[in-house]
Amino acid sequence: MTDWRPEELLICRLADALAGDRHVAVGAASPIPGAAALLAQEEAPRRMHVTVLHSRRYNHFTDGGRELFDCAGQGRIDTFFLGGVQIDGQANINLVGTGDYPTLTKRFPGSFGSAFMYFAVPKVILFREEHSPRTLVEKVDFVSAPGCSPEGTWRRGGPTLLVTSLAVFAFDGARRRFALESLHPGVTAETVAERTGFAFDRPAEVPTTAAPEPARLERLRRTIAPKVAEFYPVFAERVFGVTEPAA
Repeated sequence: MTDWRPEELLICRLADALAGDRHVAVGAASPIPGAAALLAQEEAPRRMHVTVLHSRRYNHFTDGGRELFDCAGQGRIDTFFLGGVQIDGQANINLVGTGDYPTLTKRFPGSFGSAFMYFAVPKVILFREEHSPRTLVEKVDFVSAPGCSPEGTWRRGGPTLLVTSLAVFAFDGARRRFALESLHPGVTAETVAERTGFAFDRPAEVPTTAAPEPARLERLRRTIAPKVAEFYPVFAERVFGVTEPAA
């Protein structure tokens, strides 16, 4: 038994990845990245700005996605989170659907501005809670946003990490390949290999993702959870048992 929930482990690990950022932006339907950004902001030694598009309190834009894209294009966002129906070994993401395009077996909302954000934001963290061969694939069925670009293509940054419910991968853009960085407590490298559809590098001994410290859990539950309840009330109640947003 642990004294933390899996979601809390992911929030804390993602918050660690945001240390030193000035502006972190989180898109829609991202309660774990949203909570991580607010936790990182709470712990930052200097001022950190957080934008959560799904929030009224933590979103200072008045024109939605268009202002977000302008901000990214001007170089005023350090980190953004992206996910996908599928993510492959070259960090390509698919938000359109599965099957042979254009005759898809399943259709999803679409790419929106993912390709632009992937190129414009210096640091992109890929996040997908489900870790299975159907989500982490050898090659995506449709490239909504490419993880790598041909030589000479302008690109401010790109993918740095892939965080899932089982592990953390670091992405090497020069080699166009993921490497296993850490395993979450209780997870084996063999399990990750079985549930990952793409090849990846791994050291002889893989570190374990650090468990949340008690003081940090207290901060997350008492201070951050009520903030999250404002924009993801169902998530806040399920994970933290919080039903009232912060005043």
